[in-house]
Amino acid sequence: MNQSEQLHLGAARHGVGASLRRKEDARFLTGRGQFVGDIRLHGMLEVAFVRSPVAHGRILSISKPEGHEDSVFTMDDLHGVRPIRAVSGLKGFKPSDQWPLARGKVRQVGEAIALCVAPTRAQAEDLAAQVLVEIEDLPSVVDMLQARGATPPALVHEEWGDNVFLHTHVQGALDEVRLRAEIVVRRQLRTARQSMAPLEGRAVLCQWDPRLEQLVMHSAAQMPHINRAGLSECLGIDQGHIRVIAPDVGGGFGYKGILLPEEVCLGWLARHLQRPVRWLEDRREQLTAGTNCREHHYDITLYARKDGKLLGIECDASVDSGAYSSYPFSACLEAAQIGSILPGPYRMEAYDCRTWSVATNKPPILPYRGVARTGVCFALEVMMDAVARQAGLEPHEVRLANLVQPHEMPYDNITGKHFDSGDYPQALRRALQALDLPKWRARQKQGESDGRRIGIGHAIYCEQAAHGTSVYHGWGIPMVPGHEACNARLTPDGILELRIGAHSHGQGMETTLAQVACSMLGIDEGDVRLVHGDTALSPYSTGTWGSRCAVMSGGAVATACKELRERVLAIASVLLEVPAAALKLADGGVVDPASDRRISLFDVAHAWYRQPQRLPQGIHPAGLEVSAGYKPARDTGTFSYAAHACAVAVDTQLGTVEILDYAICEDGGVLLNPMVVDGQILGGLAQGIGTALYEEMPYDGEGQPLASTLADYILPGATEVPSARLEHMETPSPYTEFGQKGIGEGGAIAPPAAIVNAINDALAPLGVEILECPASPRRILAALHAARHKGTE
Repeated sequence: MNQSEQLHLGAARHGVGASLRRKEDARFLTGRGQFVGDIRLHGMLEVAFVRSPVAHGRILSISKPEGHEDSVFTMDDLHGVRPIRAVSGLKGFKPSDQWPLARGKVRQVGEAIALCVAPTRAQAEDLAAQVLVEIEDLPSVVDMLQARGATPPALVHEEWGDNVFLHTHVQGALDEVRLRAEIVVRRQLRTARQSMAPLEGRAVLCQWDPRLEQLVMHSAAQMPHINRAGLSECLGIDQGHIRVIAPDVGGGFGYKGILLPEEVCLGWLARHLQRPVRWLEDRREQLTAGTNCREHHYDITLYARKDGKLLGIECDASVDSGAYSSYPFSACLEAAQIGSILPGPYRMEAYDCRTWSVATNKPPILPYRGVARTGVCFALEVMMDAVARQAGLEPHEVRLANLVQPHEMPYDNITGKHFDSGDYPQALRRALQALDLPKWRARQKQGESDGRRIGIGHAIYCEQAAHGTSVYHGWGIPMVPGHEACNARLTPDGILELRIGAHSHGQGMETTLAQVACSMLGIDEGDVRLVHGDTALSPYSTGTWGSRCAVMSGGAVATACKELRERVLAIASVLLEVPAAALKLADGGVVDPASDRRISLFDVAHAWYRQPQRLPQGIHPAGLEVSAGYKPARDTGTFSYAAHACAVAVDTQLGTVEILDYAICEDGGVLLNPMVVDGQILGGLAQGIGTALYEEMPYDGEGQPLASTLADYILPGATEVPSARLEHMETPSPYTEFGQKGIGEGGAIAPPAAIVNAINDALAPLGVEILECPASPRRILAALHAARHKGTE
């Protein structure tokens, strides 16, 4: 079956391309979802952790409460447990040992020092309050630029001699470009540190199965097989004796994409006590001790002609990676990405970028939705607007002059990124048309009756997704993906079971992968069951990350169902006494178009499982169960893209920003389910608005987090997120099964750049330029004050 036939069949049966309502929502909306917090086992104990109150210090002593010594455990008690190590393959990387419970030193506020176990969480917390820890304070290093300097205030890991996990250099020849450039724009830009905020915090429940001699861990995890591998390394247990189950997960966004120290601790404790033990992260732990994200600094220069044509980029970029290298992505994923993706969707002659992954006394950094692209898009797109202002051009005119053109696709850019397909200029035009740019320019010129200033901003990006073997190996990530696997099986009553190794925690995979199966087998989506999130039941996978599941899991399901289709037709051919080539799969059965005779998938399955005497010797001996692996034709990833455009009103008295209008034009290739894509894009938009205007995890000079509750850490709510207009372009990728591209992270990438560009557009006549996000009232008022003060000098 060719691609057009597959898509036609899918459209007829609500398969690929249909806006089908999500199957999984029924259980979530009626309270039937099952999260780790819902699981209660007989004899289960609860765990609370004693956490460091200081960012950097030497542990002098730990005193357990008298009479409860057997209920409190420190690292010295966890015999045989090894530290967590995520070692990048890039030359010069310095590894860190992250002990599950601090040993010798603490390197961040909230680092676990001891664990306390009791029948209830309240009792465990009471025990934790009685543990006395004596810590000698050491100087803390909080600012990443100071940390990577020649004389930092402190060394996070003394054995390194500095605070740099890794320094990289993508070297380019800029001398000629510097001589020819008529416009030179240099800025320093910064994105604030954020704390990821899924609805459900991290959660772990471990038990030891004495019959199977197996550790069974329920964890709110995005990557169960990777967690199992990490547990094996730390606990010294082979992976066959570890089973990881990820039940329903209340949001991941990268926050649940690592091996947790708490997982290692509870794995050891369950085996030691021979009882189930559980830890549920509370919101204060999540905010103060959990992994952070997004903190970048860019010293960037753009070289251009006076007509806005981009000649080259020069950049020094630093990423605050925190105290430890998180398993499995390592401390260098973001910085390694910056060096390769900073050129964005633009053409240029020369490019030079240095990056630093810097250690500080903060929680480790993790790839949050959008990963490095959000910071890169912010830096590059704010700079493109600065070039436009200096050239006296509309910002979109500068972009259109520099974007890769559709006739150049596929296109290898200056860092070797292979853009598979697309029409970037058209996406930008459509976003601006949806916003109605002339209308907003007229309103801006007219002025507002309340004195607020109108600004229009936009941004465009491309998102590399579904990264393959060559990409992650090139970035030095210790977890390298290969083929994605799927097991497809028709049960004796004709139900299709799909087993995949990725995990769905909001992506709607129970629906979209059923749609893929529908397109391949003609089966009703309601007759498809997805089994995932259990290392004992699912094939190996590196998990859910990098906007990969539609491409990789979707491709694996399609590949397995193709093979299953041939086996179904072979059996049906015998039963109908018609050549298999003359038969078609449709409406949950097999049809002979010539005679209009039909048998159901139940009939086919019943013959294989219950009446094998009806079948000849030549039938495939593996029957109606198929295991298949999938890789795209080219494994360098797909490149989805989008243009975001918005209009804002800035109150120069209060520093507040209201988003008045927002439009998005995105291209994710062939959309498996446009309704699910809409949800992904709009959810990402909300998170991107948080990055742009609200979310910030500040630290004082001693490394103390200053936003330890949701009263201090501001998340956007319904009143802060506009009703955005969303348009789709569907340019197929030439390399994937249906032409689909990864798109799950895209909505969060462009909003900070588009919104800050709109703010700068509003305030440019006042001499104000915002170069840091979030663009909070405090920062806007400070910039206005500085501009007024500069004008009086």
